[in-house]
Amino acid sequence: MLKKKRICRFCEEKILYIDYKDEKKLQRFTTEQGKIIPRRTSGTCAKHQRQLVKAIKLAREIALIPYVADLTK
Repeated sequence: MLKKKRICRFCEEKILYIDYKDEKKLQRFTTEQGKIIPRRTSGTCAKHQRQLVKAIKLAREIALIPYVADLTK
């Protein structure tokens, strides 16, 4: 059975640069435990996955997004 190939969202929208300040978009690519979702699961291409990882790490460092989600709520 053939699986449908995932298309990169960023290529589809013709996004050249993934901005670290767009925390809502970056939050979508992390799990509740704070792990970055891999390429094979999210469907992003290699080029955009590398940009995504850099943007997420930079946003964490500047405290725009948390390292781990707050589970005490």
